[in-house]
Amino acid sequence: QVQLVESGGGLVQAGGSLRLSCAASGRTVSNNAIGWYRQAPGNQREWVATISSGGFTNYADSVKGRFTISRDNAKNTMFLQMNSLKPEDTAVYYCNFLPGLGYWGQGTQVTVSS
Repeated sequence: QVQLVESGGGLVQAGGSLRLSCAASGRTVSNNAIGWYRQAPGNQREWVATISSGGFTNYADSVKGRFTISRDNAKNTMFLQMNSLKPEDTAVYYCNFLPGLGYWGQGTQVTVSS
């Protein structure tokens, strides 16, 4: 079974930075589109960013210019570098392939204090 394990979340002050990791097993990140999503309390899960198999990246308008998605093919891991964090970035962050696996990992909590 394909597994995705997110890590790297934490508590940070507004304006700070965090780097999230998504370690994959059972499927190669380099050969597939894969992305980050987030879900804030009381909200639906929303798309954040995607990196295609060809390395092309796309971002939600709310994070464009602040977040950078990347991957390390040798480690079969995807990353999300988050800079200039805002309180509204507070959420549980998840990764998934595109199209999705049909299930989600445990996510990693990001909390940005004002």
